[in-house]
Amino acid sequence: MDRMNLKIGVIKGDGIGPEIVTEAMKVLDKAAEKYGHTVEYTKLLMGGASIDVHGIPLTDETVAAAKACDAVLMGSIGGDAKTSPWYKLEPSKRPEAGLLRIRKELNLFANLRPAVLYDELKGACPLKEEITEGGFDMMIMRELTGGLYFGERKTVEENGVMTAYDSLTYNENEIRRIAKRGFDIAAKRRKKVTSVDKANVLDSSRLWRKVVEEVAGEYPGVTLEHMLVDNCAMQLVKDPKQFDVILTENMFGDILSDEASMVTGSIGMLASASLNETKFGLYEPSGGSAPDIAGKGIANPIATILSAAMMLRFSFDLDREADAIETAVAKVLKEGYRTIDIMSEGKRQVGTEEMGGLIAKNI
Repeated sequence: MDRMNLKIGVIKGDGIGPEIVTEAMKVLDKAAEKYGHTVEYTKLLMGGASIDVHGIPLTDETVAAAKACDAVLMGSIGGDAKTSPWYKLEPSKRPEAGLLRIRKELNLFANLRPAVLYDELKGACPLKEEITEGGFDMMIMRELTGGLYFGERKTVEENGVMTAYDSLTYNENEIRRIAKRGFDIAAKRRKKVTSVDKANVLDSSRLWRKVVEEVAGEYPGVTLEHMLVDNCAMQLVKDPKQFDVILTENMFGDILSDEASMVTGSIGMLASASLNETKFGLYEPSGGSAPDIAGKGIANPIATILSAAMMLRFSFDLDREADAIETAVAKVLKEGYRTIDIMSEGKRQVGTEEMGGLIAKNI
């Protein structure tokens, strides 16, 4: 494979963000060194860290600098809403407003949330052991910029009764681009797409199903099945092993990805990615900034490290390097090392920095 120079923007963020991103960078550096690549980091400020310096959560300069990178690795944004001065500001100046804006500015329409249950962590899973035997590994592919959350809405009084309207709108182009991305990713995995909709009721879902079937015709090596969203919610707890890539619209994806994350048992293990129409992506852990444990060196860096592996796979097409990181994570867990959030009897508890070092050493 050719040597690559990886231009990565880094948003360390707030709370535990700087600690967990530092460990992910350590692991990225080790993978790059082992496989002959170079990494060029650009430090970017966003969220509370940006408010402290610039008075706003995201500057135009930061957006431009992010666009000049090949991908962005992010920690977590925000603080304690009760005590942080950031939350005395108007909503458009608060940390999370920076996150919404950067997604919009970078046109990040495809959200990927893997839900992986490692065999070593099956004790943390709330499901019966016979259901989870051998672990599971699914990818939830959520459309992020359309649907009910972005449709027109209004609340009016009609005939003396308060009435609220929210419109769920998708056009065929929005559906086609997320479907293509879902099939591309399934082709790199176990070659199965489960498209989730409510086509027995909704027109938007009937169009979704029609367009997804058209896209499936371009991927003869990938199997497509359709599933209604209520059935999918049941199947996730009944038999999570059946799923490879779950492809769905914004609101269904919001709900199903949270359900899938609880089935794995620990949010500290869950990576995520948001991609645009090029190879560019923003990669971050699914968990929050956990200000209550910031600076204590006990945060779990694995979700951020796995997000960095996703970055290598989806933005740089470096599958071998991504596999090396994921294998190292599995090996360290198999050897019994745990951060406090995934600790169980008979295992060895380590801190943030030691966990990052162990994973880097195993690449």
